[in-house]
Amino acid sequence: MALRWAAASSWRSVATRVAAPGTVVGLPEVTLGIIPGAGGTQRLPRIVGIPRAIRMICSGERVPAAAALEAGLVDQIASSDLRATAVAHARQLRGEKRLMRERDVPSTQSAEVGEATTAALKAGKRRPAVLAAIDAITATAHVGFDDGLADERAVFQRLRVSREAFALRHQFFAERDSAKHPSLDGAVPRAVELVAVIGAGTMGSGIAISALDAGYRVLLLEQDAAALERGAARIHAHYAGRVQMGKLNASGAAVLEARLQTSLDWAELASADLVIEAVFEDLGVKQQVFRRIDAVARPGAVLASNTSYLDLDAIAAATSRPQDVIGLHFFSPAHVMKLMEVVRGQASAPDALVTGLALGKRLKKRPVLTGNAFGFIGNRLYAAYRRQCEFMVEEGAWPEQVDAALQAFGFAMGPFAVADLSGLDIAWRMRQAATRDPRARYVHIPDRLCEAGRLGRKTGAGYYRYPEGGKGPQVDEAVHQLIAQARADKGLQPRELGDDEIVRRALLAIVNEAALLLAEGVAERATDVDVVLVNGYGFPRWEGGPVFWAHERGVDALQDDLRWLAGLSGPGFVAGDLRHLLTTEN
Repeated sequence: MALRWAAASSWRSVATRVAAPGTVVGLPEVTLGIIPGAGGTQRLPRIVGIPRAIRMICSGERVPAAAALEAGLVDQIASSDLRATAVAHARQLRGEKRLMRERDVPSTQSAEVGEATTAALKAGKRRPAVLAAIDAITATAHVGFDDGLADERAVFQRLRVSREAFALRHQFFAERDSAKHPSLDGAVPRAVELVAVIGAGTMGSGIAISALDAGYRVLLLEQDAAALERGAARIHAHYAGRVQMGKLNASGAAVLEARLQTSLDWAELASADLVIEAVFEDLGVKQQVFRRIDAVARPGAVLASNTSYLDLDAIAAATSRPQDVIGLHFFSPAHVMKLMEVVRGQASAPDALVTGLALGKRLKKRPVLTGNAFGFIGNRLYAAYRRQCEFMVEEGAWPEQVDAALQAFGFAMGPFAVADLSGLDIAWRMRQAATRDPRARYVHIPDRLCEAGRLGRKTGAGYYRYPEGGKGPQVDEAVHQLIAQARADKGLQPRELGDDEIVRRALLAIVNEAALLLAEGVAERATDVDVVLVNGYGFPRWEGGPVFWAHERGVDALQDDLRWLAGLSGPGFVAGDLRHLLTTEN
């Protein structure tokens, strides 16, 4: 609303506080499934031009004060006293007036408008609010101001009650509440100034970048000099790239990198307030690391493991202070992905947990509290989803059909393309080490791909082929033959599966696992499931999340669906309490 008020005024002024990197302005309404009201779509094009208005409004872009001044969104930046600066500026302008309604839309080449429109439609997946915003903005070139306001108002009212707007508002409030937990009320975060990261690989470097960006001092620790050098180079290259792209100036990059310290000396952990372990996902290795941390970390320091699956209590048991141990599950790349799971161990102190949640907020992530269970919330949900997709391939669908159906629904990637990207051998090793119910249905297709050396993108072949210099995954007839043989070995006659069945079964599998997680206490709130899937696993934000989808279907229809899914999934399928999932207080 503040930007719309500023745009409506004859002149505009904005202040920057010394303690903040700068005021930001924007019109985020499209991210909530609506368009800006109060003349936002009519005034902004008159200030910055149609192409820039399309980019800003359709993306919900947040514009820093300096860029806003350059674009003409503001007329002055107050470096100290906002009131005094605004009063002085107003006195300078006394008697002058320029009404925004009388201002012509800056002339723009149609090619520029076309480029901005094409980019906005692609990024926005042609969602209704994006289409409506583009129409309202481009209309300013040929529709009068008053008529434009009336049209904007009518479209706003229509979109306000749309399904997409309800879904996006649901996700907004779920994310807002994800770091608030009644069980932790009254707990005060511990002070954190220096964050130590153990492990300078891709994950550790990404965590370090996130902490540097958030204003922390960072100690990057390794036991191998070459690995430490590679990690430091990776961080430097990241900031150099941002400078080259114009997202950061050279002096700003220098300030950020000056807060980074690298070391091979574990004794330096003694000065850290928070230690994050980011080493290989092996319980023995992590326990060994935590014994070393325990020997040197100061009393009261929070000790965090970046484990994705492992038992946090077993890791904490390697220390003399399990109350200080929490899990901080970052998602790769850690400086890009928004989700961060904060794992509660059996002995984790409330103030250690709220320190993790506060860290997530400062890192501009979506922190979600999870109980200590194999895979926590996110990987448990994803395993159920992937398993159901494997069932469907075994029954008659092809991997590319499943991927296409789920991408058409809105997932960022299909499960088999994701498997190729992350590497099929990771899950293969876990399956080999795990015990499983011999009665439960088991799909051997992923194992056979691994046995054939098809480990995903890194080997040039997995569920798809990846030719050198190719533009992306290619359907491979050899995979079809392997799948057909796996079906024949089980005596299965393939059947045709439609896209509707594929999407419905995949979502039902997620919802059912969510019900189990809630019943087990791994997830405290049903809405946390939606936050996790949207921010960490590519679930389409405009669909609200799987629990939102379940609410729309209704408990009676879902229970019928679940009986149908159980029959298709075979022995070992465990049904969750859907009524509890949909009626529990969020």
